[in-house]
Amino acid sequence: MYAVIKHGGKQYKVHQGDILELDRISEVEPKQTIEVEDVILVAGDDVKVGAPNVEGAKVILEVINHARGKKVIIFKKRRRKDSKRKRGFRRDFTRVKVKEIIV
Repeated sequence: MYAVIKHGGKQYKVHQGDILELDRISEVEPKQTIEVEDVILVAGDDVKVGAPNVEGAKVILEVINHARGKKVIIFKKRRRKDSKRKRGFRRDFTRVKVKEIIV
């Protein structure tokens, strides 16, 4: 059984036991659970597609930890203009584990 959930403007295909990296959720601490009710699709023996969400379906996630991603370097250069710009970016994320998919 798997589900497609929507969180933070992105969609994730999740199976029970999967570990995901969602955008940082600052209100929760490690070992707490989150219920995601924006379930777009649930597939098991039969497929249920929501319009826009599946009625009564939710996914329970357990927070593992908060962390920061690897640094990404953004470097822009305009040739022959002596113009360049270097910036870095690190994504803050919350690592969660899918505990249960409820239909």
